Order: sequence, then structure tokens, then C-alpha cells
Amino acid sequence: MKKPFYQLQQKRDLIRNFTPNWFTVIMGTGVLALILPEFPFAQAFMWQLGAALWQINILIFLLFGLLYASRWLFYTEEACQIFRHPVMSLFLGAIPMALATLMNGLLKFGTVLYGPAVIPLAEMLWYADVILAVATAWLVPFCMFSRQQHELKSMTAVWLLPIVACEVAAVSGAVLLEHLPVQSHAVSILFGSYVLWGMSVLPAFAVLSILVLRLALHQLPSKDMAISSWLALGPIGTGALALLLLGQQAQRLLQAVELNALGVLLQQAGIMGAVILIGFGLWWLGIAVFTTLKHARDGLPFNLGWWGMTFPLGVFSLSVMNLAAQTGVQFIATGGYVLAAALALLWMLVCSKTLRGCYQGHLFFSPCLKAYLEGH
Repeated sequence: MKKPFYQLQQKRDLIRNFTPNWFTVIMGTGVLALILPEFPFAQAFMWQLGAALWQINILIFLLFGLLYASRWLFYTEEACQIFRHPVMSLFLGAIPMALATLMNGLLKFGTVLYGPAVIPLAEMLWYADVILAVATAWLVPFCMFSRQQHELKSMTAVWLLPIVACEVAAVSGAVLLEHLPVQSHAVSILFGSYVLWGMSVLPAFAVLSILVLRLALHQLPSKDMAISSWLALGPIGTGALALLLLGQQAQRLLQAVELNALGVLLQQAGIMGAVILIGFGLWWLGIAVFTTLKHARDGLPFNLGWWGMTFPLGVFSLSVMNLAAQTGVQFIATGGYVLAAALALLWMLVCSKTLRGCYQGHLFFSPCLKAYLEGH
């Protein structure tokens, strides 16, 4: 039996080639953990399975955080090259989104396992996540505009990653509000979450519009980037989920500032807005499926980009299931369960391939490091 990482020339290359796209593993695993308790069967077992996945995910996040911090510590100049790379820099948005899934899990599972004492910790994590998300949403696009070279032909849905982090933080803000009492502090978080939604959804729709133009002019992306088509579901599903969850909390919290009518309006508008966004998401889901099937005939090479299917599909599933819960429409609930089951199967496939590639070592590859070394 071959030793772990046998395809790496040196063991230190594991740190030297560690990139932020590894945090998409945590995003995909985290959203599955949140979905498992929502299945209508074996709920006690599913809850325990989801809690176990969440706890394992925490350990993975700590490990990945240590590896990436070590790269910045020991290979600082090489790590800085990420800001010049037109693709890998976009994955910096995966770090705050990974943190958000862990925070949501803390509120879903941690409050049961460890009691309400974890709520202040969750609130601190939310503020940290907001800072990271906003910083990413500003700095990465600024690097795109000032330091990097981009072409319409090479554009993919990966452009969405640094932007979507803010609306994921908005969803986490709504989840946090479920555990806070009705007070002015909670109202501030509510409106702050709506601001985060606007910072993300509107720029994301601008990117999606350009992406449609790119697909029409230059056809589908190459098979190496075919899976990126699924990323378009991310801002749509997360945007719908945020509207639904924030609308619920608005109706409850705005009573504290005598804005009852606005609270009712936001709750009802959230439902209608989510219906429209889910319809838009179904269109992108079809495009992503057809793109994947077309390239699958020639063989899709596995890379970490495959995790880009899991989180977008997961948040889209959660938005459909939450819409069903708020409207009571059974066929919507059935659709949500079908999407969630597809996510679980997809996660098992991608996870098995990742474990194999991680053991071999070939998944530890840094395009920005390669470009830097070739330039020197």
C-alpha cells in the first residue's frame, strides 16, 4: 500500500500548495448537516447524523485554517500571489461562507447539545463572519478591477464566490435572530442582514447577466470548469432563503419599534420574492444539469471544483423546504426532499473522490504558485 500524499514531491508541498478552494469542502458538508434533520423520516437518527457531520466539520475547518495560516506564515510571498490570480483569488469568499455554515450548525445542534450558553458565541462568530464577508466582497473585486487580467471568454460562475458571502451572512443573521429576544439590538441585526442581502444579491444578478451573455457568445465552459455552472444556483437559493428567514423574523421583531405593518409586508414579500427566485433558480439548475451531462460523455476530470455542486444545491434545497414550511404546499415540500436526496447522493460521490485524491496528494495544487514560479 502506497504512503499518503505519494504524488507530492515533498511533504511540505502540502502546505505550500494549500489553497482556499479547500474550504468549499466545509461549505458542502455543512449544508448537508443542516439539511439532514429536515428529512421526514428517521428524524432522531438524521439529527444525530447531522450533528456528527457538523462536529467533524469543525475539526476540518480548524485543520484547513491551520494549513492555510501556515502557508501565509512560511511562504508569505508565494501566498500573496493569490491576489493576482484571476481564479484562485475568487475562492477567498469560501472562507467566510464555511464559517457561516459552522455558526448555523452551532445554533441548530449546539443549543441542544450544550445549551443556550452557546448563543453569545454564535453572535460573536456572526460578527466575525460579517467582517470577513464584507472585506472579501470589497477587496477581491477590487483586485479583479486593478491587478488581474480577465476576458469575457474565460469568465465562469466562479466570479460569484466573493460576492455571495454577504448574503450567506444575511441568512446566518436570520438564523441568529431566532434565538434572540425582541429588542432594539435584534432589530439592528435584522436591518443589517437586509443590507448584506442587498450587497450580495444585486451585484450577483449583474454577474449572472454577464454570464448569460458569455454563454451565448462563447458557448459552454471547458470540461475542467463545467461544474462551475452549478455556482449560479448559490446566490439565487441563498437570496430566496434569506428573504424567507428574515421575513419571518421581521414580523416578530419590528413590533418592538412599532413597525408592525412593515414586518407583515416583509414577511409576505419574502414569500413572494422567494417563489420568483426559486423559479429563476430552476432555470439555472436545468442549464447546470445539461452542461454537466454534455461534458460527462467525454469524461469529467475530478477536481475540488466538484464541491461547487454541493453548497448551491444545498441552499437551494433549504429555500424550497422553507418555502413549503411557510406556505404549507405539499408538492413544494416534495420537491425540496427530492433536491435534498440528490444533494446527499452527490455529497457521497464527491466526498469519496476527494478522500482518494487527498490520500494520493494530487488535489494539493496551487495554480497561483505555478504561475508565480513560471514567471521567475
